[in-house]
Amino acid sequence: MWYWTAEYLYAQQQYKRAAEYGEKALPLLKDKAEESDCLNLLAVIFIRLTDYKLAAIYAKKCYALDEKSGDPDMMSSSLNSLAAIYMSANQPKEAEKYILMGLEAAAKADNPSRRAVLLGMASEVYHALGDDKKSLSYAEQSYDLEMKLGHEDKAMLRLSQKASALIGLHDYKQAEEVLKNAIPAFRKMADYHSLAIADNKMGMALLCQKREPEAIPYYREAAHILQEMGDMANEMHSRRGLYESLWNTYPDSAKIELDRFNDLKDSLYTNASAESLARYSAEFDNEWLQKENLAERSAKRRIFLAGLGIVCALLILVAMVWWVMSRRHKRQRIINEELTANINELREKYRQLSEEYGKSMAGLQNKEQEEKLTPADQEFLDKSVNIINMMIHKGQVDAESVAREMGLSLYQFRQRLTNITGEKPQDFITMLRMKRAQHLLDNHPELNITEIAVLCAYNDTPNFTRAFKKYFGMTPSQYLAQQKDK
Repeated sequence: MWYWTAEYLYAQQQYKRAAEYGEKALPLLKDKAEESDCLNLLAVIFIRLTDYKLAAIYAKKCYALDEKSGDPDMMSSSLNSLAAIYMSANQPKEAEKYILMGLEAAAKADNPSRRAVLLGMASEVYHALGDDKKSLSYAEQSYDLEMKLGHEDKAMLRLSQKASALIGLHDYKQAEEVLKNAIPAFRKMADYHSLAIADNKMGMALLCQKREPEAIPYYREAAHILQEMGDMANEMHSRRGLYESLWNTYPDSAKIELDRFNDLKDSLYTNASAESLARYSAEFDNEWLQKENLAERSAKRRIFLAGLGIVCALLILVAMVWWVMSRRHKRQRIINEELTANINELREKYRQLSEEYGKSMAGLQNKEQEEKLTPADQEFLDKSVNIINMMIHKGQVDAESVAREMGLSLYQFRQRLTNITGEKPQDFITMLRMKRAQHLLDNHPELNITEIAVLCAYNDTPNFTRAFKKYFGMTPSQYLAQQKDK
């Protein structure tokens, strides 16, 4: 389930959380095929997170397992990941070796979907090598294959790759037309990572046509998305594009983008990363010299058994999820009715709680903040509390999401909330979560600590226990024992 969670979070482009679940799952997977899948997923995740050293480690382990299995389809997948790592680390010549080997393995496997992916990667490799005619050819082959397979969403990725080749061939107008089809499709699919990369390409196509003002919004959208995702490599291209687009009209803003570009560049390309990738390259070269091509092995029986197992597991999972969610929803409804009845009391007590908590934070509050709130401030505070409680109910809450729901930037929300309460947003959210936990401990003896943690939007009991002890000075179990004595 942790591995499936990692896959789901990766699909949602929540790469850091996906990595956490993938690494938790890895040591528990005993089946070699499943272990290989998890290693490959982790390699791809760390490419997205621009940790190429760790990505190379996982990709190497993945390929070693796939090679032992003799499955050309799996080998082609791990070779594609290796090519992607070296492409991300700006080493296209190294990537070329692995993508060509991957295409050979995909041809043996007779898997058109895999071949389409590898052709798309080959397009990117040859674009980076400056052979854009070959890049365009691979992109068009991949696009045609995806459309033939009915994969219109993936075909949009191939259009984006085709645009790169067209830009390399200085056919900027044609690249612009191709991207006009791809960008709305990515936005409709909510594939924000691909959208940001396509935005970067559109900005470049427009910039090369001396249409700087038109390029700016594309680069801005890309920079915002990529910064949120932590994709420093592609954000670097966005910042450079913004610098070039803004220079003639807004030089001060352009300098800010240039500073951000230089910071990203320094973070990305360190000597340590280059040395570690070179070492992995040498190890792979030695292994390839010593080994012959593996014969294709039939995997029909294993695929059938694996498919049957997956179907059974999914049916069991669906039943479990339905039961857990229906039970949790019923309990949440009852508890939230009680919490709603107590919300006014909590609001009245808030000033006293804030004062006590503020003393431990070295006097964050002052006498002016102890005065009665204005109607506007009270309305802001009430709305904040309602939104935070709603998010706790859904199981996930953070300051940035609350700010978004309030229609404010994180900076605006932090300033307003701190001016009213004297507390930072995260401290305020923690206070509400802890008061919710206290209410549940006082009024629901049938709930165990783990269930209370979940109802307070904590994914695991240890984190909840640490937060509770930090806030109340005792663990939930100690709190229950104290209340029992009273």
